[in-house]
Amino acid sequence: MRPMLNWLTVSLSGNADHQLATWAAWHARSMVLAWGVVLPSGALIARYLKVTRAQRWPERVDNRAWWQAHLALQYGGVGLMIGGVWVAFGLGQSASAVARAHAMLGWVVVALGLLQMVGGWLRGSKGGPTEAALRGDHYDMTLRRRAFERMHKSFGWGAVVLAVVVIGLGLVAVDAPRWMPLMLGVWWAVLVAWALRMQRAGRCVDTYQALWGPDPKHPGNLRPPIGWGVTRPRAASDAPPGVMKGLR
Repeated sequence: MRPMLNWLTVSLSGNADHQLATWAAWHARSMVLAWGVVLPSGALIARYLKVTRAQRWPERVDNRAWWQAHLALQYGGVGLMIGGVWVAFGLGQSASAVARAHAMLGWVVVALGLLQMVGGWLRGSKGGPTEAALRGDHYDMTLRRRAFERMHKSFGWGAVVLAVVVIGLGLVAVDAPRWMPLMLGVWWAVLVAWALRMQRAGRCVDTYQALWGPDPKHPGNLRPPIGWGVTRPRAASDAPPGVMKGLR
């Protein structure tokens, strides 16, 4: 047991006496928590928990629990990201090639994270039968809303994948203890396994139908869903085998 603990606590290079600047330690903590835990969790909730098992969709629609969780996690994650940038800004100029690659790609991830937040503010109005005004960008699936969904989904998941690479480079750059990448790898494997299970169960319900159901009287149901693997049956009876069972 002790040899295993010793192996886990030494750095990736095998250096047992590893020192890390305070600013670098806090930068790493903030960014790993933001992009390794909080933001991907919020993205998965938005993709797979728009409709819950206890909801009895489509009799009951517009369950906003997923939206509140997604909003809280994404704003919290971006806040952690900004804090991580702040503590490291202007430092580490004499870093290695790996650290420079980490910084360069890290700025791309930061830009994508901020772009996601701004894009959310500009997504347009909601509309629909439950709102004061029936007409809305989302309910009518206007060009503005369609552009937002394409960009939000592609940039968001692209940022999550790139963040994994950036975190890996950061761990190598600071010669992190071996238990850190191991724990992150296990955590990410759990997330991927859960996502695959939910995808196979048909739980990736399109936002439009989660809000308003599958009735063709709603104009957005006449358009194909946006994004890969999104479930949007024309009616409850047309759902693929296992989808309605999985939702109920």
